[in-house]
Amino acid sequence: MSLWNWSGFFGYLFNPFILGGVFTTVWLTVVSLIAGLILGFALALMRRSSRRVPYSLAKAYIWLFRGTPLLVQLIAIYTALPLFGIKFTVIEAALLGLALNEAAYLAEIIRAGIEAVPEGQTRAARALGMTERQIMRYIVMPQAFKVIVPPLGNSVNGLLKTTSVTSVISVEELLRRTQVLIQERFMVLELFAVAAIYYLLLTTLWDFFQSHIEKRLGQAGSRLSINEKR
Repeated sequence: MSLWNWSGFFGYLFNPFILGGVFTTVWLTVVSLIAGLILGFALALMRRSSRRVPYSLAKAYIWLFRGTPLLVQLIAIYTALPLFGIKFTVIEAALLGLALNEAAYLAEIIRAGIEAVPEGQTRAARALGMTERQIMRYIVMPQAFKVIVPPLGNSVNGLLKTTSVTSVISVEELLRRTQVLIQERFMVLELFAVAAIYYLLLTTLWDFFQSHIEKRLGQAGSRLSINEKR
């Protein structure tokens, strides 16, 4: 008896049910990343604040969400919060958990990028009469972005795979739908291989996209250096 079913493997490779899970994985990643970036940017600014309260709040948030597993956070959001009258659907709980967790890591990435910009440039900008918002927009972030992109790309890669954790609260992303089919068809190796191929495809596509962004940033930096020399 063969342990591998080739017809089953190829049959589920383009299965609409599996493809629906792939789509869910992608949009979960995109939405969680956008929300995580917004919150992470706010946390990064709070971490750099000279005021004790916002600094302490941001530090405590990052400590909590980086120090506990995402699995525990998702279960707490989905099953513990309803005890206090706060209820979320599985999708809402998944998005909230992913975004809150990702924001803690992105905050440190963004903060590191901002702090990589020489302080002398911001002091010079203030001397020219620029506001803090203008300094952040035109001086700090364009330079910080070059530092942020490589680790940010790695975070996106990790987030694509981390969405699989939401299967524990029954979000029908790629892994959850794979498990459902395994329970129905009993083709464990074949279906997990199909899921692995899609995760590999998604992360590979992102790697190409990230490389393109880094290359464009490098070219922009080179042109800037040439213009400065002139």
